[in-house]
Amino acid sequence: MSQEEQLSAVDLALVQLGRRLQADGYRFITPTPLTHQRVNTRAEARRAETLRDVFGWSRPFEPGLLSADEQRQLQQAQVLEECNGRLKSRVRWSSLDDLLFVHSAFPTEAADSVFFGPDTYRFAQLIHAHLQQNFAPIRRAVDIGCGAGVGAILIARARREAEVLALDINPEALRMTAINAALAEVANVSVEASDLLQDVDGYFDLIVANPPYMADPAERAYRHGGGALGAELSLRIVEQALGRLAPGGSLLLYTGAAMVDGRDPFLEALAPRLEAPGFGWTYRELDPDVFGEELSSPGYQRVERIAVVALTVTRLGPGIGENVDEQAPELRH
Repeated sequence: MSQEEQLSAVDLALVQLGRRLQADGYRFITPTPLTHQRVNTRAEARRAETLRDVFGWSRPFEPGLLSADEQRQLQQAQVLEECNGRLKSRVRWSSLDDLLFVHSAFPTEAADSVFFGPDTYRFAQLIHAHLQQNFAPIRRAVDIGCGAGVGAILIARARREAEVLALDINPEALRMTAINAALAEVANVSVEASDLLQDVDGYFDLIVANPPYMADPAERAYRHGGGALGAELSLRIVEQALGRLAPGGSLLLYTGAAMVDGRDPFLEALAPRLEAPGFGWTYRELDPDVFGEELSSPGYQRVERIAVVALTVTRLGPGIGENVDEQAPELRH
């Protein structure tokens, strides 16, 4: 059964809308929530004038702005809502390379919101770089906490022979991933509900994850990482993934680290978990300072900055060397 044949009529309407947007040349790069908010408060941004306004900037629009077919597809997909006498889409469409991904509209306030933003683009770059530099066969891969399905879909497109699992505990994320996989025409992605790796069996040649890493009082699924500074979920992923890597397999973890008094508490908590023999790992900052507005939030009084970091762990197997990059001073092993 194809990806589309597994979708409901409601979800299939979103796939058809995505294809229509692609054919119309639609493109939108999603900014941070703060940038999105600031742009939308400009006087000229009070109502939608283009498809990018409707499906990128999440602005209210007059019923006559869209074609009859586009509005019908939105109604079939049940994503239209009334907004002060106008209409508004409950979903956004964002571009990544030549792909389109559907995810939750701005602002993402609901507990089950599916987020796509600058972290998604950096996560995609991390996956692209790994796949371009590593040519070992990938028979089985998994995207933990798949969200909109970006990790799973990128791997599935690059390694058509691989079985790729997309896992999440959020039903809305699983739904969006299934829609995006159908739109991307990848037949080798399986979408399954799982709390990290607890509900799936076997070993993996590649495990990727882009978990939430904030301490969010509202505990929104896409944002709350647990623990005092949001690192708990990332640590759980590392603990579970190490025992599920096949020989030669790698974990790619893209996450955030809240720096306190010049220290990296996440790395300090991480290091003992990586001391098991048979693993090589690297850890580096991809961006030293993101989401600065969060420093005024409760619990962040001692945090100096929030960095986004990349952890790569490889299970060494027969014939596999240390894989040490002498040019990378951030390497820990």
